[in-house]
Amino acid sequence: MVIIDGLQYSSWSREIFRQMRSGGLDCVHVTIAYHETCLETLRNIGHWNRMFEQHGDLICRAGSAEEVLAARRAGRTAVVFGFQNCSPIEDDYMLVEIFHALGVRFMQLSYNNQSLLATGCYERNDPGITRFGRQVIREMNRVGMVVDMSHSAERSTLEAIEISDRPIAITHANPAFFEPALRNKSNDVLKALGESGGMLGFSLYPFHLRDGSACTLQSFCRMVGDTVELIGIDHVGLGSDLCQGQPDSVVTWMRNGRWSRVTDYGEGSADQAGWPAQPDWFSTSEHYPNLTEGLREQGFSEQEVGKIMGRNWLDFFERSFSAT
Repeated sequence: MVIIDGLQYSSWSREIFRQMRSGGLDCVHVTIAYHETCLETLRNIGHWNRMFEQHGDLICRAGSAEEVLAARRAGRTAVVFGFQNCSPIEDDYMLVEIFHALGVRFMQLSYNNQSLLATGCYERNDPGITRFGRQVIREMNRVGMVVDMSHSAERSTLEAIEISDRPIAITHANPAFFEPALRNKSNDVLKALGESGGMLGFSLYPFHLRDGSACTLQSFCRMVGDTVELIGIDHVGLGSDLCQGQPDSVVTWMRNGRWSRVTDYGEGSADQAGWPAQPDWFSTSEHYPNLTEGLREQGFSEQEVGKIMGRNWLDFFERSFSAT
C-alpha cells in the first residue's frame, strides 16, 4: 500500500522524519511558503536542500510519480514542494516555470485573503478569478504545477475548476456538511471537483473536524464514506494538515502575514488563537495505520483503502506534474 499525505507543515526535524518512516509514509506534500516573497521562498528551498543532505537516509525530494516510487523502494519518504499562497510569484507569471524547475508542484491561488489571482475563504465578497489569475492558471497547466484551492472562496474555486485545462486539487479541507468551517467545501464544489477529475485531501486539522479535537476515528471515516458517495472513490485522499511542533507564533504568522497587526481568527473566536490538540488517533505520522484500520472498519475494500491512503494521489501526480 502506497501512503501519501496531501499536506503537512511541521517544524521539521529528524524525529519527525523518523516518525514518517515508522508510519509507512511514502510521500508528503510540504508547504514551503505562506506569505514569503520570491527571494524568501528561494531561501526556504535552500533550507530544504540542506535537510535532504543531512537526512538523506530518511527523505528525498520528488517531482514525479516515478520519483515517489523510487523513494519508496529506497525506504525513504518523498517530499513534494508546494505553496499555500501565490506570494512567491509576486506579479510575474514567468516565476511559475522557474519554481516548477526547482521542484514546486502545487500552488494555492489564495490563502484566506484576496490575492492577485483569486479570493480567499475569509473574504465577504468573492469576485472570482482575476485576469492575472487566468494567465497564471494557463501557465501552471502548461508546466505541470497543480492549482490548489484549499483556502479559496466558493466562486473562485468553481471558476478555477472551469478555467483550468487540467484537474485541480483541494489538498487539505473537508466537506462543509461534516463541519461548517470557512475553509471546508460545499457539495457544489465537491461535485464539480469530482466531475472534472480533481482531488480532495481530507484534513485532520481539528478546526475542520466535527467535534474538533474530540472527533472520533469512526466519525471521520463515516465522513470519508459519505464523500465517496458524493464524488466517487477515485477523487479522494489524505491531506492531514498536520503541523507538529510549531509554536503559536507560527500560526499567528499564517493568519496575519504582513497584512494585519490584528489576528483574524476567521474560523472561530479568539480561543482558537493557538494550535488545537490533534485527535489522539492521529497526532503524529506514526498513526497512518489507524486510518487504514478505520477505513476497513467503515466497510471499504482493500482496493478502496489503498486508493484513499495514497494510490489516488500517486495517479494524480502521474497525470499532473509534467508539462503539456
